[in-house]
Amino acid sequence: MTAAATTTDTFRPALHYSTGGTWINDPNGLIFHDGAYHLYYQNNPFGSEHANLSWGHATSTDLVSWTDHPVAIACDEHEDIFSGSIVFDREDTSGFGKDGTAPLVAIYTSAFKPASGLEGIQAQSLAYSLDGGYTWTKYAENPVLDRRSADFRDPKVFRYEGDAGSYWVMAAVEAQDFQVLLYKSLDLRNWEYLSTFGPANATGGIWECPDLFPMAVDGDPEDVKWVLTVNLNPGGPNGGSAGQYFVGDFDGVTFTSATTVTDGLQDPDRLGEYQWLDWGRDYYAAVSFSDAPEGRRLMIAWMNNWQYVNGLPTASWRSPMSLVRELTLQTIDGETRLVQTPVGDWAAVSDSVSNFSLPETTIPEGTTIIDGAAGVVQRIDVTLTPGTAEEFGLVVRGEGALGTRIGVRPTEATLVIDRRDSGQTDFHDAFASIDTAPIRSADGVYQLTLFVDRCSVEVFAQGGQVTMTELIFPSLTSNDVSLYAVGGSTTLNSLHITQYA
Repeated sequence: MTAAATTTDTFRPALHYSTGGTWINDPNGLIFHDGAYHLYYQNNPFGSEHANLSWGHATSTDLVSWTDHPVAIACDEHEDIFSGSIVFDREDTSGFGKDGTAPLVAIYTSAFKPASGLEGIQAQSLAYSLDGGYTWTKYAENPVLDRRSADFRDPKVFRYEGDAGSYWVMAAVEAQDFQVLLYKSLDLRNWEYLSTFGPANATGGIWECPDLFPMAVDGDPEDVKWVLTVNLNPGGPNGGSAGQYFVGDFDGVTFTSATTVTDGLQDPDRLGEYQWLDWGRDYYAAVSFSDAPEGRRLMIAWMNNWQYVNGLPTASWRSPMSLVRELTLQTIDGETRLVQTPVGDWAAVSDSVSNFSLPETTIPEGTTIIDGAAGVVQRIDVTLTPGTAEEFGLVVRGEGALGTRIGVRPTEATLVIDRRDSGQTDFHDAFASIDTAPIRSADGVYQLTLFVDRCSVEVFAQGGQVTMTELIFPSLTSNDVSLYAVGGSTTLNSLHITQYA
């Protein structure tokens, strides 16, 4: 169901998944199975605060329109159900199958409560489904992997087929140690330690929600690299929660990074050199779907930040997910980088769609409201060529000159989101921010694609080479779109806006 169909809450998004009346955080158990994408997620079924963590569940056939289902794996008196993943056990290596039906197996973190006898321990457990992921049975002999640790969590499991053999691999974190631990299993029940990666690069906060997957470089199946993603909180490039990634090789035992800048604890002065999944404040716990069609690597994240999540000015719900993104691995200026592009036909969640365009024009110094461009839920595609301006770009969800500014500072090679005048900001002292990301021109030109929703902006710059995701909380009357330039003028090459009503 779409957000518009279920609530009139001012900030409930139209293009992004959210739930009514409950808390959500990390996406979990992402898998494509029997023609549907399954999104499980950390959920409090009983309220809008971080408690009673269970796995909520929604499905989609197009990654835009989502159908809600009952809670999939529920907390109980013994455990909260923390983050994890799901695999389709085609060969029934686990033995959970029945009458020829191969199971889906969820590998999740049990956060044990006093009644369990393991209070304070986080360990890995199993549940299985024989009806395609709608009902689940917890394994009677849980946990299956217990290090007697208080911070061992977030297992991402995949099937490895390579020179070292054929088996399941788990990537999980020792959160406080800034480490990703790798294990192997033949049956998903018994696990053998392989190796440890980290600390490396960003270590300004605990590590969480890892993912490890192969990708062809520039689409060449003969040139495959492995990508390790790991989220951290705090310690992001603009403060608070964020996700980073490493590119390297995995031989079935050890992941070796070719993009490590800091081996060990981070150098605070080199934060901008690390590879970030997103440079904004509100893209966290990002993980990818298993078994996506045609081998695509699709990723979604929790669109929020632990710095201020508990103060958000939302009524009966707490937190949306990001748009789904397709990842590719490309060579850019001699470096191997992730490129991310949004996935979906967003007209599917709109009652009507309209379009607005501007031809090439000069943007004078100051802020110019664009007549006929106002809107609340929009996709904006813009191409800009620098002139004499020190900074130039757009103001979205605006009222006059005030709103959320998204711009480029060409001499600094910087992309900027300024949300100091974006609307409600006083619920937390970290929210009214100016956030930046490095950006390179393409033959002197800057191309931005913006997805503007009722409480967010997602920016895909230079074809997805740089992304920034930020929450905003504007008033209902703040719907102007403006062009701006500071310290001179610049050239608007093209502007196209798709309005989703």
